[in-house]
Amino acid sequence: MLAGRLHLTDRALRMETVPVPEPRPGQVRIKVAAAGVCLSDVHLIDGTLTPLYLPEDVVTLGHEVAGVVDALGDGVAGWEPGRRVLLQAGERDRRGTVFTRGVDYDGGWAEYAVASQETVVPIPDDLPFEQACIIPDAVSTPWAAVTDTGRTRPGEAVGVWGVGGLGAHAVQLVRLVGAAPVIAVDPLAAARERALALGADAALDPADNGFADAVRQLTGGRGLDVAFDFAGVTPVREQALAVLGRRGRLVLAGIANKPVTIASDSPFNYLQQAVLGHYGSEAEHVEQLVSLAGQGRLNLSASVSDVLPLAQAPQAVQRVETKQGDPIRLILRP
Repeated sequence: MLAGRLHLTDRALRMETVPVPEPRPGQVRIKVAAAGVCLSDVHLIDGTLTPLYLPEDVVTLGHEVAGVVDALGDGVAGWEPGRRVLLQAGERDRRGTVFTRGVDYDGGWAEYAVASQETVVPIPDDLPFEQACIIPDAVSTPWAAVTDTGRTRPGEAVGVWGVGGLGAHAVQLVRLVGAAPVIAVDPLAAARERALALGADAALDPADNGFADAVRQLTGGRGLDVAFDFAGVTPVREQALAVLGRRGRLVLAGIANKPVTIASDSPFNYLQQAVLGHYGSEAEHVEQLVSLAGQGRLNLSASVSDVLPLAQAPQAVQRVETKQGDPIRLILRP
């Protein structure tokens, strides 16, 4: 079968022909129908990210995967060939160590993929594979940030910095939980327009000299209750902290690998503000989103920016890296 394989020795993505994997006991093999291309995949290729637990120096990329059940390993019950499913982006071992699909073991940039039966999630018949595959990570990461880490409540004023692959979904999700107003912040005019189309109440340019005044006006003078950094840029954090209100929370979903600086602890303490780190999501978040999508509460059709053949994975990676067309998600189809 064809697979997109990352060779860590020279950080090269190569499209290679490899054997179709056989499911081991407790595993399910799926015929991949769609796989997302994430900025994390780009960072694995460029060396910004490195697998922690990969036993070899080659791995099939792809942690956002959907398809149909194709074969069952020994001891697997409750699944049958032809069932439409998505795969969780990773799994924990008995010690709690998280192993990520397409990073620490082979992922879904391939015609077939194997997965532990516990990581297979059924999807509704009317949920397209191209939308289902991005629920793990692209949608579940901001969902977990909004509901768990940020604990966003109805009526709270929310700011979303960075309306890209994660932030675009965050705009929809904070609106879904009842946040108001929803303020999107992005330097790109096209991204701001997209945010408004996705349900933001306002979209601001962070470079605007009247930015802070605009936030105060939109929030009735109280400032933001929750600010989400999906950009992973130090100036974003400084700007967001400056417009937080009493008991405001700054959630760091983007990774900058830089220090987080609080200009002065006096107002920060007096206003009882907080900075919260966030990473990934849990299995229940994916299951919640599948349920919401199945019940028509979440429409991800606008998230699929383009669908490309699996063989064009290197071109898809280049498009994500260069932000060509400002995509939310590019999808590979074997």
